[in-house]
Amino acid sequence: MKRFLMVLGLTAVLGGTVFAQMSKGGTVYVNVKTLQLKSGTGFFAGKSGSPLAYGDQVTVLQVKGKWAEVRYSGSATFTGWTNSSNLTTKRVVASGGTGGASAKEVAMAGKGFNEEVENAYKSNGSLNYADVDATEAITVPESELYSFITEGHLIVGDN
Repeated sequence: MKRFLMVLGLTAVLGGTVFAQMSKGGTVYVNVKTLQLKSGTGFFAGKSGSPLAYGDQVTVLQVKGKWAEVRYSGSATFTGWTNSSNLTTKRVVASGGTGGASAKEVAMAGKGFNEEVENAYKSNGSLNYADVDATEAITVPESELYSFITEGHLIVGDN
């Protein structure tokens, strides 16, 4: 019982720390390749401004459940909403120049890939990276996705 209470207390402290960092006035960073801010909470809310890039710094204006309203650090007026899973409190630096890691490499490293893991996959010899790249390149306009969901009588979710 004592051990359970210690684990519960530690979980609350760590969870509180993460919440405190993702709170009003906090600085966070984009942790996805591109991030289109929205005019409201919900996947199908209208777009707000130009997309942000991996590593861009934003300030949290407010948090509403799993959504955060943020302001881009490069503009006093560029604000919008995003799911908090698209943000991290850890500073993200991506560079495309020589000697630095590309944004794609940094993103892959964040998912557990490193040179050793990549070499292990390559040694298999039967993996088709072209198909993976082609699949990642597929995009579906939000209007078509929304039509698919509503015509199929699926649940739209937060909106």
